[in-house]
Amino acid sequence: MRNYYRVMPGRGSVYAQACFDGAFIGTHFDIHDDLTGKLLDTSRQFNKTHVPVYLNVHPTKSRVAAGLACGAIWTVSKGLRPGDLILSPDGAGRYRVGEVDGEYWYADGDILPHRRHVRWHDVFIDRAAMSDALKGSTGSIGTVSNITSHADEIEALIGGRPTPVLASISTIEGIVEDPLAFAMERHLEDFLVANWSQTELGRDYDIFTDDGEVVGQQYPTDTGALDILAISKDGKRLLVVELKKGRASDVVVGQILRYMGFVQDELAEQGQTVEGAVIALDDDHRIRRALAMVPSISFFRYKVSFQLVRA
Repeated sequence: MRNYYRVMPGRGSVYAQACFDGAFIGTHFDIHDDLTGKLLDTSRQFNKTHVPVYLNVHPTKSRVAAGLACGAIWTVSKGLRPGDLILSPDGAGRYRVGEVDGEYWYADGDILPHRRHVRWHDVFIDRAAMSDALKGSTGSIGTVSNITSHADEIEALIGGRPTPVLASISTIEGIVEDPLAFAMERHLEDFLVANWSQTELGRDYDIFTDDGEVVGQQYPTDTGALDILAISKDGKRLLVVELKKGRASDVVVGQILRYMGFVQDELAEQGQTVEGAVIALDDDHRIRRALAMVPSISFFRYKVSFQLVRA
């Protein structure tokens, strides 16, 4: 089965033309080592061996930043499979389409040395033509993001066909949702991030940043991307935030616990604790029962207001 990814050709697409001309995509992160035979089977295994390497090179960085960097290296070097389709921004509002057609190789001393061969097609997708949901996924943080849930739309855009307005997508729980509702959830997330300091959570927590860049939104994990990762102002607590567009069910408790387990195992520094927060429009008795047994997870309701003012 083909998967679809957005891969950044360097920060700000600085190496886009070099990647297009050289028929490759790659990563760097100051890991100067040929990883042939060292990529292991999963990103979690790779992170366990190479997060310490990254932190040795970047001693001021957090494990959150290290996990993001090493996860990107593994995904581009190992996770992408021949035949997978990638979209890479050209820095001018378009995404060039390419197909992975080779295994990992190391370009010692060159830009983005941890590379994969790519057969770039003479096809570009304008960002303006994408749905809000696809714009959100392609705009996620980090070097690489899995956008396979938007396969139908991407194929339609590549073929110049009308995009499927009501095509369904699957969540990691297997629940089928309307992509318009998914887009609504993403708008709520972006609004929450933009207005974080004015919320109750913003009094005690800051969304995780690295070198001034927000890295705590849509943070990738081995069970999907968590919505928001925040850290308490004293640095002692990490907070996993899961946002639901309407009424939250008890299914979300298992989902956020998986994310919290990942953060505890892979990202938390010594002495840091991990907490969770579910934000939804409403709840029901099932999720209240479930949350009563998990005191480390809080529940918040959001309110949406709309007002017309005569000019």
